[in-house]
Amino acid sequence: MTVVIKIGTSNITHATGHLNIRHMEELVKTISDLKNAGHRVVLVSSGAIAMGVGKLGLASRPEDMPTKQAAAAVGQCELMYIYDKLFSEYNHVVAQILLTGSDVADEKRRVNIENTLFRLLDMGALPIVNENDSVATEEIAVGDNDSLGAIVACAVGADLLVLLSDIDGLYTADPRRDPAARLIPVVETITPRIEALAGEAGSGLAVGGMATKLKAAKEVSARGIDMVIANGAKPELLYDVVAGRPVGTRFLGCRKEDI
Repeated sequence: MTVVIKIGTSNITHATGHLNIRHMEELVKTISDLKNAGHRVVLVSSGAIAMGVGKLGLASRPEDMPTKQAAAAVGQCELMYIYDKLFSEYNHVVAQILLTGSDVADEKRRVNIENTLFRLLDMGALPIVNENDSVATEEIAVGDNDSLGAIVACAVGADLLVLLSDIDGLYTADPRRDPAARLIPVVETITPRIEALAGEAGSGLAVGGMATKLKAAKEVSARGIDMVIANGAKPELLYDVVAGRPVGTRFLGCRKEDI
């Protein structure tokens, strides 16, 4: 099985922007074990700007583009250093791929990206993808890593896209505000009613929210790819997600018989 896993900023960093060591180590251990079991995995990882904020000692996520880009440049080095160090402990080789919106929009560059990803997977490496925030501007940005996760999942013909976030899945209402909100375990079709359930972004260091996740679900489901939203605070849930057990919210990909 080919699995694309997107991890959100809030799952690998503390609110300070510094590394959440426990979550990071558990994530790497679980992904390494999935690879050992024979699965092909691509990791789409947020966190570069947040880690740059922490390493540079900034008070909060910067608002202006040059400072965001500077923080990303510092944070991306730290992020990949940690991934390389931790995955090496389980004898897995990582590779960094940084993309912008213009890379995936251009047909020739998109084909090159796909060729590189496929070759890395064939060689047993673990591609780690992030937006190239140090050079991206509003005009060429993908915008969020939920969308990037969907792009990568489609590019490699994944069987499953997993979005690890700070929420358990899609609810009937905002669970942070409504104690009566219920988790929706399976979504067969993304209807206007489902889209209306999208809330706002979570932490101040993160970008995106449920709306970007539903957009990603629409994109991959049209390609026959399942997508799961689950809580990244418990990386071991990935075992059940990959096995098809009920975890979070699963959006079913359109099968040929459905068309």
